[in-house]
Amino acid sequence: MSSPAVCVVIVSYNSRAHLPRCIAALSRQTFTDFEAIIVDNESSDGTLESLGPLPDRFRILRAGENLGFARANNWAARETEAPWLATLNPDAFPEPDWLERLMQATARHPDVVMFGSTQIDSRRPDRLDGAGDVYHAAGLVWRGDEGRPVALAPRESEVFGPCAAAALYRRDAFLAEGGFDERYFCYCEDNDLAFRLRLAGGRCIQVGDAVVRHVGSAATGRHSAFSVYHGTRNRLWTFVKNMPGPLFWPLLPVHLAVSLLLLLRAAGSGTLGPTWRGFADAIRGLGPVWADRREIQRRRRVPLGQIARALNWSPLAPLRRDRALRRNGQAGRAVRTEP
Repeated sequence: MSSPAVCVVIVSYNSRAHLPRCIAALSRQTFTDFEAIIVDNESSDGTLESLGPLPDRFRILRAGENLGFARANNWAARETEAPWLATLNPDAFPEPDWLERLMQATARHPDVVMFGSTQIDSRRPDRLDGAGDVYHAAGLVWRGDEGRPVALAPRESEVFGPCAAAALYRRDAFLAEGGFDERYFCYCEDNDLAFRLRLAGGRCIQVGDAVVRHVGSAATGRHSAFSVYHGTRNRLWTFVKNMPGPLFWPLLPVHLAVSLLLLLRAAGSGTLGPTWRGFADAIRGLGPVWADRREIQRRRRVPLGQIARALNWSPLAPLRRDRALRRNGQAGRAVRTEP
């Protein structure tokens, strides 16, 4: 029997409140040539027991421990032969034509290896949760257009990378780059993978009409110590690993200055402890990360200018984003710390 066109991977950890709705939405897809793998990271809230009988196209991998988002997705990617790999958070609920729209985009863009979805805030359905990921030259990352009215959602366009809450990757490219970096555990692993795929010549298209409704950080909490720690550590590693040398050295003082500002900001927001631990562990782990950097940069296949054009260079963009989120009642979310 031939392999399905797409394997949808859902990584679950204590997702009882949302996973049944996610599976129900996935079961109603108009594009049916897919299988779904649920990787359960040893949930303790009865997640799997709440599901009941699943359609034949769904299967469950029981991890036996909490592997994290990165490692769990990589495991599932090795368990399928589908040429396309879709990552879907258990708190992301796709519209019925979500997969169909993504697969139509792969036909329009046969040379593209990553595709992103339009994410609508499930709690505020008139607002966007994100439309592709932005990578700033200073090493900041955020979801594009987060907090803007849904009516202003961008149409199909190129973005730096997809948000892995609802993304599509060409599986051979995903595996060729080693998938998500398992040291990250979770948070920023999609930014890191998008950067590595871009260095290898890949691009990302944001598919405007491929829509999911996303709760966001349902398992870990958007501003929890866990989220802040991993977001801080992994953001620094992503910059060190991936920024090409001619950009890395001039931008390193900027990155360090921004990191210091974020540390000062954390002191005023009650998150100094996890932020400091994230910085400290990032520095302690730089040896293996720097070794990876040498290999990643050695294999870079695209001109420097192509990478530079994919970055956001506006010095005011992070400030404008912060002000916009504050106006929408979403203060403190200017630097992304959730998947």
